[in-house]
Amino acid sequence: MAPAAPKSGDVIFASVDRVNAELFTLTYGAIVRQLITDLEEVEEVNKQLDQMGYNIGVRLVDEFLAKSSVSRCVDFRETADVIAKVGFKMFLGVTASVTNWDADGTTCSLILEDNPLVDFVELPDTCQGLHYCNILSGVVRGALEMVSMKTEVTWLRDMLRGDDVFELQVKLLKQVPEEYPYKDDE
Repeated sequence: MAPAAPKSGDVIFASVDRVNAELFTLTYGAIVRQLITDLEEVEEVNKQLDQMGYNIGVRLVDEFLAKSSVSRCVDFRETADVIAKVGFKMFLGVTASVTNWDADGTTCSLILEDNPLVDFVELPDTCQGLHYCNILSGVVRGALEMVSMKTEVTWLRDMLRGDDVFELQVKLLKQVPEEYPYKDDE
């Protein structure tokens, strides 16, 4: 029997359980607001959102691999494309485009024209340094680390700050060789 063909982001999005988008958006907003209240420093909130996202990404990659039937990607370029077209669609209901590749093929940008996390959001002047969606950079970083890619993920553009799109820069720092816990030949 032939292996199952990989599912597209649209097919997976249609088949997964979802929560109400407004509930999701408002709950995330409440979490960010509480972090601002508790931590007081915007940079600390950014770090906490990134760490929360990292922890989510580490776990989310298992669900992604199980439900998407995506085979092993051959390189970073293909991995970025799968994240943009399948991963974002599967979990957020939006797709991203992959642009701005460097000559080495180790740095690219994920462009989101629509981001459900920012519905109903306006940043006050006191929070101008806040990367409101920093949880997404942590999710991408955590998920990629679980598939042996050490990355650095940063926000370049943010619609909450007046830019025309959301742009995440993903930089591959190193491909970590897979390690097995034991040897089969012993």
